[in-house]
Amino acid sequence: MDTTDSVLLTRTPTAQRPLLGLTVLLVEDSRFASEAVRLLCLRSGARIRRADSLQTAQRHLAVYRPSVCLVDLGLPDGSGLDLIRDLARGGPRIPVIIGTSGDETAHDAVIRAGADGFLAKPIDNLAAFQTAILQHLPADRQPPRPRALPDERVEPDRIALRDDLSQIARLLGQPQPDRSLSYVMQFLGDVARNGKDNDLSRAVRAVEITRNRSQNPHADIAALSQLVQQRLAASGPL
Repeated sequence: MDTTDSVLLTRTPTAQRPLLGLTVLLVEDSRFASEAVRLLCLRSGARIRRADSLQTAQRHLAVYRPSVCLVDLGLPDGSGLDLIRDLARGGPRIPVIIGTSGDETAHDAVIRAGADGFLAKPIDNLAAFQTAILQHLPADRQPPRPRALPDERVEPDRIALRDDLSQIARLLGQPQPDRSLSYVMQFLGDVARNGKDNDLSRAVRAVEITRNRSQNPHADIAALSQLVQQRLAASGPL
């Protein structure tokens, strides 16, 4: 197993870069959400690696042990809760395991699965991000005190948002089994929240309401697909 991360842990955190020396493995399928966390890690001094699925995360974990693992619950090949359970029970245990979701009611399920904490999306607040990690680290990994909490939010590149919308447009253009459609709706709901797009969020909810009533969501999906295409057209050519 790669020992690079053990070497990095010898780097002492500072007040300005309190996560210096840590490696964060982000398990996240959205490029836009991943870009936000990348910027937060950059501001905090942490090194970041990304996996966009459970399978890719397992490949990462087979070769190195991160200091922190941030796990999104809705992934293309399964639930992040399964990975959290595996990480919590495995040894040696990763020091900090945090579940993330756009659904704040998922907090209890994340903690029951064995995570140390939960972060609700969008994850863009620097102080909240740093605090969520630091509160679970031992005293020798804490930055010097007193330390002013940074009042800062990151703004990811909108190109990453366009990449997410392009992926959704492709998925919506294909026949969707029920489980796949559930994943697409979860993914697009997160994209809408991360992009602060209220109209897109309402369109996603309309599909979910129709499905919960056991009605055919074809018309709502068509309207949602049209809205995604409008967002792509407004952002310019690929």
